[in-house]
Amino acid sequence: MSDLLREPWRLFDIRGKVAVVTGASGAFGALASRVLAAAGARLVLAAGKADELAATAKRCRELGAEVETVALRPNTEADCESIMRGGVDAYGGLDILVIGSGLNDVSPIVDMAPERFLNVMHGNVTGAWLLCRAFGKRVIAQGRGGKVVLVSSARGLLGHPAGYSAYCASKSATDGLARALGCEWGKHGITVNAIAPTVFRSPLTAWMFEDNEKANTTRAGMLARIPLGRLGEPEDLAGPLLFLASKASDFYTGHILYADGGYTAG
Repeated sequence: MSDLLREPWRLFDIRGKVAVVTGASGAFGALASRVLAAAGARLVLAAGKADELAATAKRCRELGAEVETVALRPNTEADCESIMRGGVDAYGGLDILVIGSGLNDVSPIVDMAPERFLNVMHGNVTGAWLLCRAFGKRVIAQGRGGKVVLVSSARGLLGHPAGYSAYCASKSATDGLARALGCEWGKHGITVNAIAPTVFRSPLTAWMFEDNEKANTTRAGMLARIPLGRLGEPEDLAGPLLFLASKASDFYTGHILYADGGYTAG
């Protein structure tokens, strides 16, 4: 029996690893930042909203983490190179990339201008592709492997009747990116996986957890499809994130991990 199996908690040990988190001011990105900080990673946090980025960084430092911030979204190749350079300059290398940046734009397809569709695709797909490219160049050169965690959605697998043509398409592309890079980078010891949640509690979805007619009706429709009988909580994403960012997932790549209470199973 290997030493890791004698002490299995060590499989999840990421102390000292350098983790880049984009979208660090958003619901998932801020959560991911705090989880990785508490687990002992050294952080590079990136987001376009400087004030909210500073707030996330402060919470992570209070957890004892070393934190560098880069006030950029992954809009261009130059932006993504700057984000990765922040980690290399501060810590000498990179180990983990968590892509929490993204957006949605809800509209019936016949009412959506092509520019709006392209904006969603750019924010959710092109940005992720550019980040992976910038991360991969450096981590392949390092030669010690690495971890990439993309944020997908149950909507990458399932459609939605309420104007999600852009979002669903973008998350299907996210899943494809995880699978393609999982295959391409396996020989370098870099795993690429995606977390695909259903609705979980965040500032954007807080209204769905309230007790009123609109929230109750919406929630009832969701719960009818969720075998575990509840919506997601932040801690439901913390475990999958730590798994995919640590040695515990070394034999998992190109995988879409549905954090959805069974929503996509039925």
